[in-house]
Amino acid sequence: MKGLILSGGTGSRLRPITHTSAKQLVPVANKPVLFYAIEAMREAGIKEIGIVVGETKDEIIAAVGDGKSWGLEFTYIEQEAPLGLAHAVKVSKSFLKEDSFVMFLGDNLIKNGIVSLVEEFSRSKPNAQILLAKVKDPSMFGVAELDGKKVIRLVEKPKDPPSDLALVGVYMFDKSIWAAIENIKPSWRNELEITDAIQYLIENGSTVHPHIIEGWWKDTGKLEDMLEANRIILEIMEPRIDGEVDEASQIDGRVVIEKGAVVQNSHIRGPVIIGENAEIIDSFIGPFTSIYFDVSIRHSEVEHSIILEKSRIVGISRLEDSLIGKNVQVEKSPKKPQAYRLMLGDNSQVGVFK
Repeated sequence: MKGLILSGGTGSRLRPITHTSAKQLVPVANKPVLFYAIEAMREAGIKEIGIVVGETKDEIIAAVGDGKSWGLEFTYIEQEAPLGLAHAVKVSKSFLKEDSFVMFLGDNLIKNGIVSLVEEFSRSKPNAQILLAKVKDPSMFGVAELDGKKVIRLVEKPKDPPSDLALVGVYMFDKSIWAAIENIKPSWRNELEITDAIQYLIENGSTVHPHIIEGWWKDTGKLEDMLEANRIILEIMEPRIDGEVDEASQIDGRVVIEKGAVVQNSHIRGPVIIGENAEIIDSFIGPFTSIYFDVSIRHSEVEHSIILEKSRIVGISRLEDSLIGKNVQVEKSPKKPQAYRLMLGDNSQVGVFK
């Protein structure tokens, strides 16, 4: 069985971060989201993985490599434009051939991995297996309508959802998917929808097996979901301190401090992860915060946030519910009169409270 990870999306809902970075490489608990998908495939015994890439191809390849360090074999597959999930499968045919495969959206996280799901697919041998999860707003997802344990209809982002069962970003197919893809047409979004391909299978007598997942699942395409995924992962980390913490500092709860990191005269209240060579000086780092490598935080308070590499936060009384990109500098200006001085990219969000 092969794996197919889709990493070609533009990440419009995470702008401005994704103006300069692939959304699949934004870290959750200091690990790029894409790496969770790769690890899930490896744990399920999948050795050959195709990674579909788009305009962020070079960045993805630089971060992931050729697979040797993972003990895997990677094949990069270029998708010329984001023309739908079924289109991503279509352009991967030379890699997938006649083999069954797992398709995993590179910005999705599933708590319990996919080991049992791959085993179930291999044992039951349906033509397709779809994962479903109950959601509050199904109109934002592909939605399944069931009759007992049988899938009877799939609808992509419906205005009037037939159920609250959303398609999770993991699918399993055998070779029958090729006929389905060849027989569907682009949707109103001008995309080849995977929901239409699965619907074709349903209508033409193929077996489509639904599996309603236990535990949590997150599509990390939005800030709120990224922060929530970060919170969930941090809560299950094993605490360890490999960096330096001075006697004036206080460490509470589930905290990871990576090698080379320095904590001085600060209070760290977990769950928190502090990356390699970061420095936390005279600061408070509150729960559910991930601080990536080479970050400097001084005289500041940060909580429920993700801070990317090489950023600097100085003299900020309170920063929360935030995603701070790479090489960002946030500091209190000593200049008078007091004023906000901002340089912001497209689609930025700023909340200011006096």
